[in-house]
Amino acid sequence: MATKQLTGLPDEADLRRADSLGREIFSDVANKWALLIIEALGERTLRFSTLRDEVEGISHKMLTQNLRMLERYGLLERTVHPVVPPRVEYTLTDPGQALRATIDGLCDWTHRYFGHIEASRRRFDA
Repeated sequence: MATKQLTGLPDEADLRRADSLGREIFSDVANKWALLIIEALGERTLRFSTLRDEVEGISHKMLTQNLRMLERYGLLERTVHPVVPPRVEYTLTDPGQALRATIDGLCDWTHRYFGHIEASRRRFDA
């Protein structure tokens, strides 16, 4: 079976190339914390502490790093309100919402095949 070849992409967007920006973006955005943050935000605007509560198990440091990365890639917007103490809120941008649709599909796939995967793991580990 032949591998589908990508055409018309600049070298920097080619995920198959180890040195491409496309692979760097894919690697950063496809980590579990980033996916869970995007899913937790959904169509809402959330503060840091609420987001940390929504994504169980994420440390303060990992949440901060991933929020900065997602903001750098333009997938979320960080709004600082000039009050004391400062109130910071996060919301997905249009590209972030588009990525969320893909993540929703992955979540649906996980729910649909959970039983199958669980049974396969039991057989494999036996």
